[in-house]
Amino acid sequence: MQQLKVKIFADGADRKGMLEMAANPMISGLTTNPTLMNKAGIKDYKAFAQDILKNITSKPISFEVFSDDFDEMEGQALEIASWGQNVYVKIPITNTKGESSARLVGRLSSQGVKVNVTAMMTLQQVQSVVPEMINGPGGYVSVFAGRVADSGRDPVPAMREIVEYLKPYPSIELIWASPREVLNIVQADQIGCHIITVTNDLIKKMSLFGRDLNEYSLDTVKMFYNDARAAGFVLTPKKVKVSK
Repeated sequence: MQQLKVKIFADGADRKGMLEMAANPMISGLTTNPTLMNKAGIKDYKAFAQDILKNITSKPISFEVFSDDFDEMEGQALEIASWGQNVYVKIPITNTKGESSARLVGRLSSQGVKVNVTAMMTLQQVQSVVPEMINGPGGYVSVFAGRVADSGRDPVPAMREIVEYLKPYPSIELIWASPREVLNIVQADQIGCHIITVTNDLIKKMSLFGRDLNEYSLDTVKMFYNDARAAGFVLTPKKVKVSK
């Protein structure tokens, strides 16, 4: 596997998977969010988080607030931050009314909370919160490059621009969030992005880095052949005239 400068953060909410990833030297940190936790069937947010934090104590891990009211978000953030020194608090860039959370990010940063501003998709959104973070303990700005790509736009130019914008602020790191394919890891690495969040499925695919494409092609042919046999497919071939 090629050497990467970009840090790999595991993204998920499955306890077993999170602990496995935390034990993997390739993984530098972890993130989760309410959607992933809901899909995993988690009902007690605090109990789940504190159980994870008993086992993951040295690598950074991000947990997200889930209120839509900024004052309540602040209280949730302070509670989450109290759970461990390695905890970062995810704050959405706006509430559901589209109101900016920049001032909340500033208040939390001034109180020593390490924030991870999430759900961003533009340079302008990043620029709205970084000034609020620079006097705090540092943190992350999560730009959902995968969702940008889902809209039919190439996220690489914007992500490269954000990398350049952040150069004067070494305590603030850019996360390439919601990757869709292993290629995104290479792209993030090439532009100097600090971190990329990766699901377990994509982490497993990283073993394919640098694979010989002719061998990969042959394996694909064998897969189709073996799956057709396993399915028991039958076709009666037409007779082929033999040319003389």
